[in-house]
Amino acid sequence: MKVFTTGQVAKICKVAPRTVSKWFDSGRLKGYRIPGSQDRRIPREYLIKFLKEHGMPLGDLEDEAMAKCLIVAQDQVLIENLKRELPPEKAFKVAVAASGFEAGIQAESFTPDCIIVDFSIGKIEAVQICQNLRKNADFTDVILIALLPDDGQPMSFDRSSINETFKKPFDAHLLAERLRTLVGAKKDLV
Repeated sequence: MKVFTTGQVAKICKVAPRTVSKWFDSGRLKGYRIPGSQDRRIPREYLIKFLKEHGMPLGDLEDEAMAKCLIVAQDQVLIENLKRELPPEKAFKVAVAASGFEAGIQAESFTPDCIIVDFSIGKIEAVQICQNLRKNADFTDVILIALLPDDGQPMSFDRSSINETFKKPFDAHLLAERLRTLVGAKKDLV
């Protein structure tokens, strides 16, 4: 468990260390004192909770505390439904790409923990996106989820690069919970 000193918290929050001490002493910022000393320590999860409750930016903690999800889709209704189920309040940060090219650029800059690929953009392009991501060493641990159309046609392709598949229509809430479980196994979400 990562803990911070009042000085470190002050730097993160861009305030004076004395301000952090006041937050701590008033009970607004949870933590503990080191036995036999006046030094305070604030555990990471309490700091993140405090920052969120007070609408303060997470800064460098964001990568640790949030599940970054890239949605590769063109269906605006699907995108909005997923965004509604993956809100920042539930520790999700979402980016969207409409094509394989955009997905590659977004994956590099956004560094997602999970990528949801809607196969409605085209089976060949969707499979290629998944295969290209798996070929890149930076994305071997990224969770890949395929959203498959339910058009009555059997869809055969190599599924070894994909962690999970959901057949459309699907329950977006269920997908969000599954993502929380899969990403939560790799990092502490708040």
